[in-house]
Amino acid sequence: MKTIFEELREDHDLQRELLDMLLATEGNSEARQKIFPELKDQLKAHAKYEERALYKPMFANDNTQPKARHSIAEHKEIDDFIEELENTDFSSPSWLVIAKKLDHKVRHHLEEEEKEIFVSAGIAFSQTQKKAQGQEYREGMEQS
Repeated sequence: MKTIFEELREDHDLQRELLDMLLATEGNSEARQKIFPELKDQLKAHAKYEERALYKPMFANDNTQPKARHSIAEHKEIDDFIEELENTDFSSPSWLVIAKKLDHKVRHHLEEEEKEIFVSAGIAFSQTQKKAQGQEYREGMEQS
């Protein structure tokens, strides 16, 4: 059984790969029409189940609560970029500009999680908790 951090890192790698693929697309192409919904679904499900499995327990700990709040706020910013992309024509030059902003925000968020959140949560939770959280996260992702 994997810990919450191992499960999240796997999906972080997938998100980085999808972002790379998305930024390589042009205009209202078949590739953009395929990759954007896949990235959107991945980011939305990831945020939902990460908040349940990792951030909710972090709220119960005074040492990790501020980082959890910050990360949830960043999830909202990512959602806002996704919504902006949904409301922009794929062939518009501004679509790629917004996609690059999304890319920057997601990569910043993932790096912050992996270098800061995982460290503080890793100290706060037992190995048993980390594995239970990993299972909860993965089961949620498989349902979505």
